[in-house]
Amino acid sequence: MAVTKWFFEPGHTAAEFRARHMMVTHVRGQLKNVQGLLEFDPDKPEEARIEATADATQVYTGQPQRDAHLRSADFFDVEHHPTWTFAGSRVLQVSGTEFEVTGDLTVRGVTRPVTFDVTYLGQWDTPWWEEGQDLGPRRRAGFTATTRINRHDFGVSWNDAVDHGGVVVSAMVDVVVDVEAVLGPGETAA
Repeated sequence: MAVTKWFFEPGHTAAEFRARHMMVTHVRGQLKNVQGLLEFDPDKPEEARIEATADATQVYTGQPQRDAHLRSADFFDVEHHPTWTFAGSRVLQVSGTEFEVTGDLTVRGVTRPVTFDVTYLGQWDTPWWEEGQDLGPRRRAGFTATTRINRHDFGVSWNDAVDHGGVVVSAMVDVVVDVEAVLGPGETAA
């Protein structure tokens, strides 16, 4: 086999985060316009290369005031750090469809190593439309990646106290990335 190149289809790829709010529930947010690439050889999965960029300026939680607060210097400081990035540097295949991908995650200009648990969801040949014309089929592959980070490790430290020793926002944040990768033009998948 040879290395194949895939690109993340931004319209069908998204990053979601979830943090505890007021000690009683979870608040979720999304980052859309996630773009990236995957270079992969099925015979050598440990040599895979993954890069992704998410647009933090369009963070969405469903509540405009909260979205504005998340974009502010209290949280993501998107004026100075408009994107989150990930560069995978090590891949460990755990089972036929499960992987651990370790790399550098950059949020708010701070880079830390993280490991994502990745589930491969399969491949399918699908139509490919450009300018109203079906140029397909094109091969698509799906993945879901999850991790948990401490937001303070990335300088995202705003908080406020609530009664009985609680806080408004938890330190630990769950991150889920759903990826629809499309095989690059001229590439052939295994």
